Amino acid sequence: MGCDGGTIPKRHELVKGPKKVEKVDKDAELVAQWNYCALSQEILRRPIVACELGRLYNKDAVIEFLLDKSSGKALGKAASHIKSIKNVTELRLSDNPAWEGDKGNTKGDKHDDLQRARFICPVVGLEMNGRHRFCFLRCCGCVFSERALKEIKAEVCHTCGAAFQDDDVIVLNGTKEDVEMLKSRMEERRLRARLEKKAKKPKAAESVSKLDVSEESAGPSKIKAGKPEETSLDSREKKITPASKSAAAAANGSSSGRVGKPPCGAAKRSIADSEESEAYKSLFTTHSSAKRSKEESAHWVTHTSYCF
Repeated sequence: MGCDGGTIPKRHELVKGPKKVEKVDKDAELVAQWNYCALSQEILRRPIVACELGRLYNKDAVIEFLLDKSSGKALGKAASHIKSIKNVTELRLSDNPAWEGDKGNTKGDKHDDLQRARFICPVVGLEMNGRHRFCFLRCCGCVFSERALKEIKAEVCHTCGAAFQDDDVIVLNGTKEDVEMLKSRMEERRLRARLEKKAKKPKAAESVSKLDVSEESAGPSKIKAGKPEETSLDSREKKITPASKSAAAAANGSSSGRVGKPPCGAAKRSIADSEESEAYKSLFTTHSSAKRSKEESAHWVTHTSYCF
C-alpha cells in the first residue's frame, strides 16, 4: 500500500487542507493596467482613449469592437458599456523625458525598470505608473495626477484652460469603489441625456405645426385683402367719363409743353401764336427761320427726260 522502500510520508501529503489563495503580483497587475489595452491586451499606443469607468484602450481596438460586436469575444465584456465612439475620450498625455523604452535594450540584457513610466503629470511631474492616482477631464481629455488637482484648486484646466465641473473628473484605473461610483454617474448622465432628447422632439413638432398653421392663416387673409382693392380700382375706372379723359389729356399736353391731339370740335391753332419759346418754335416749318428768301432759293431747273 505504498511507503515501499522505507519512505515516510508527511502529514500534508496525506491530509488535504484548504487551498491557498493565489496572490496576484501587484507589480504585474499595475503593468497590465497602465501599459496594455483593456480590450485587445496589446501595448498602449497613441491615440489612447479612456471610457467613463477610467479604463485605458487603444482607439483602433475600440473602433474594431464597435464595428464587430461578436458574442464569442471574451474580452468584449470589458467594453460592454461602450455603445458608440462618443462614450470614450481621447487623452492628452505628457511624455516622460526620462523614459527610453526599448531603445537601449538592443541585446535584451538590460533590466526593465517597472517604476519608470511613459507618461507623467504635466503639473507635478509624477510618473503615471500606478503608484499614484491619476485622473482625466471628460470635457477636454487632459490627464493630471490627483495630487495636482487637490493642491491647485481651480475650475479651469491647467493645460488648455477649459472649464470643467466635478462630474467631469474621472479616475483612471481606480478601485472597485471608484468604479461603482463612476458607473452610477455614467448611468445618471445617460438617463439625463435620453430624457432631454425626448423632451426636444415634442417641442420641435410643436414649432413645425405652428409654422404650418401660421402659413395657412396668412394665405387666405392676403387674398381677401386683395379683393377690395381690385374692386375699388375697377369702380374708379368705370366712373371716369370720356369728357374727363379728354380734359386730362389736354391738361397733360399743356403742362409738358407738347401739343397733343385736340379733342373733337376744338379749333386748331398755329405754333407761331402759342406762348412757347423760340427754340421750340424753330423746330417747325412754320417758323420764320425755316422760310427761305428768294436769294437763298435755287436758280436752276432740273432737266428730266420724262418731261418730253
